[in-house]
Amino acid sequence: MFRRFLVYAVAAAAVLTLSPSRSSGASKEILELQRDVATLQDMVKAMQRSQDEKFGALQVLVQQSLNAANDASKSVAIIQSGFQQSLRDQEAKVVTPVVGLSSRMEQVSTDLRTVSQAVSDLTGLVSSLKAQLTDLNAAVKVMQAPPAAPPTGGGTMAGGTPGGTMEPPPISSKDLYDNATRDRSGGKFDLALQEFADYLKWYSNTDMAPNAQYYIAWIHSSQGDLENAVKEFDMVIDKWPDNNNKIPDAMFGKGQALMKLGRRTDAGNEFRQLIQRFPRNDLANKACDQLKSMGYGCATPRAGAAPKGGTKKKK
Repeated sequence: MFRRFLVYAVAAAAVLTLSPSRSSGASKEILELQRDVATLQDMVKAMQRSQDEKFGALQVLVQQSLNAANDASKSVAIIQSGFQQSLRDQEAKVVTPVVGLSSRMEQVSTDLRTVSQAVSDLTGLVSSLKAQLTDLNAAVKVMQAPPAAPPTGGGTMAGGTPGGTMEPPPISSKDLYDNATRDRSGGKFDLALQEFADYLKWYSNTDMAPNAQYYIAWIHSSQGDLENAVKEFDMVIDKWPDNNNKIPDAMFGKGQALMKLGRRTDAGNEFRQLIQRFPRNDLANKACDQLKSMGYGCATPRAGAAPKGGTKKKK
């Protein structure tokens, strides 16, 4: 702007200078104009110097900012590189042991499965040996039993051979019990009843004998033969008083049979004895419900685990 004005002023002064003098007044104006032009030139130069100085200072500031930005970028790069290196170090310290531990855990799991299978196989072998020993023991008892006196008339003893000797078991204890259980589950009650009776005849000293006696009572109850059911349930309770596996079932079954026979007082007493002897058995709660259904009072027994000293329930 000032430069353009200065150019116009100089051009006007030159025109006036080159033009012939018309008067002294005009010369004064030219001189004043020349002074003004000189003044403007000085001002323009001063402004130019000021702008150059400021622009130079601005360039210095911009350069300093660029340098600072470059330094900051270098610092960030260094920090990022250090952080990445730290992450790699931590990964090497943590991930590698974890991978090794996972591999070892898989190996341990495999070993445990192998041991579990071996224990299962051993358990099956022990069960088989136990059944064989039971059969052998029964056979030895039969062999050691003294021969009975021959009956008059040359007859045959019940369940025996001519001459009175006891007939050896025709089937193993396990197979006989499994057959009886299968027939009972299939609804062949008469056949199962005979098989359980045979089991008690030949294997009355085995661990499954109380179960066989209980299912004889259970079959009688299912068939409506309640009087015999009560007697057979009593056989379980009286013959195996320390068997905590089937006694609660026998007591509950006896109480139900007595209820159906209309013997409410006897049934109530049986249910109360069950609750008193086996308060933590699941059947204690059912016995309490039976008492309430008959109009008797009953405090809810504690439910949960089997009583202390109880054995694992066998089918």
